[in-house]
Amino acid sequence: MFENLIESKPQKQRTLGQTITSAVLHVVVIYGALQATSGAAETLKAILQDTTMVFLKPPEPPPPPPTPPPPDAIVTQNPPPMGFQTVMPPTEIPKDIPPVNLNERFDAKDFSGKGVEGGVAAGIVGGTGPVSTTETFLEAEVDDPVSPINFQKPRYPPVLQQAGIAGSVDVQYVVGIEGRAERESFRILRSTNKAFEEPAREAIMASTFKPAKIRGSPVRQLVQQRVSFTIGS
Repeated sequence: MFENLIESKPQKQRTLGQTITSAVLHVVVIYGALQATSGAAETLKAILQDTTMVFLKPPEPPPPPPTPPPPDAIVTQNPPPMGFQTVMPPTEIPKDIPPVNLNERFDAKDFSGKGVEGGVAAGIVGGTGPVSTTETFLEAEVDDPVSPINFQKPRYPPVLQQAGIAGSVDVQYVVGIEGRAERESFRILRSTNKAFEEPAREAIMASTFKPAKIRGSPVRQLVQQRVSFTIGS
């Protein structure tokens, strides 16, 4: 057999120039890789530096419920007393349903029965309150009762005068703060003869009075009076 094998492709020896070229190429590749890596790092650093942190504001709590209004307070130089109102029965039963006053205020606490009669729940202990110009007072409730200034003499019915018939009429009416009898308040309580009633009403309506007063203020007063018809007077 063959003592020596013949090399089909004999290995070539690298020259010095090839070695230097290879080394230069490796250096270039490594430098390019380093530059690429450095550029990516700089880009990432710039992105991180440019990032702005945004903090979201938490939602505001709901507003507190509105405070309830303070209780009614009466501020006046002459506050009403702390007490209660009294429901008075009507003098005449209405035939129709009266109109509803939407501006009129009703407070159940004013009818508690506690305190001074005629006062209100929001009044002041020891207060006297302003004098009412709409309430009707009795003679015993006023400081100065009604007194006539110019009382008109009633006309005598001719028939009864000729017949010599005397008589009287008991009437009831309210004298207002102007000193005149209120027409709608006039009532006939009793009379000795129907013919005397109209002359008695005419005389009362034509008369003038000094109004009643409470603490110096004029008030309405209920008056009961007898109008007499006498022969020869």
